[in-house]
Amino acid sequence: MWVFTETGFVSAVRKTDRPDVYTVRSRDRKSLEPLANFASVEIVQTPYGDYPLRVFVKPEVFTEWLATQSSSIEYSNFKSRVSRTRGDEYVDALHEVWLAMLVTAEKG
Repeated sequence: MWVFTETGFVSAVRKTDRPDVYTVRSRDRKSLEPLANFASVEIVQTPYGDYPLRVFVKPEVFTEWLATQSSSIEYSNFKSRVSRTRGDEYVDALHEVWLAMLVTAEKG
């Protein structure tokens, strides 16, 4: 599952070697810090993975964190909010994702 929040982008998966937890990965520390703080877990570096940073959390903890993220929405425009939390370069990347999904939707 890909999740974009006002603080970043994470990818959550369940690995076969750790089926009791979600492996939540990111390419930058700032994206994972809110979840790591919420779950009181350390961010682990994995320099050889596609995502060099990750945390390991119980599914119910990840679900609760997602709920807190969604219940704290107080903005009327996501990209405008993210420009304040992550900066314009990050928003430029979000625009590219937005455009790619628009093109995909138009193709049907």
